[in-house]
Amino acid sequence: MHFFYRQPFHVAMRAVTLMVAGAVLCACSQSPSRNILGSYFPTWMLCALVGIVGTFVLRAVLVKADIDQDLPVPVLVYLSLWIAITLAVWLFWLG
Repeated sequence: MHFFYRQPFHVAMRAVTLMVAGAVLCACSQSPSRNILGSYFPTWMLCALVGIVGTFVLRAVLVKADIDQDLPVPVLVYLSLWIAITLAVWLFWLG
């Protein structure tokens, strides 16, 4: 008797899970790509590369201004800068 009460719940949860998975995976049908010298590169990869270059430039500026040695956790600061620059480039480039 206990089995019959739980079965509709499991069926409903399975249906909800499949609908959510379908909705999430529906957005994965196309990724924005850029044609560079005849090859298509994912846009996220180009944005990440621009973020790395931007982080190196900002690090050089911080070292020149003697601010680099005063950073509390440099690894986290530079990682955060890289992510921020990457996302800013993605936002401005793809809107």
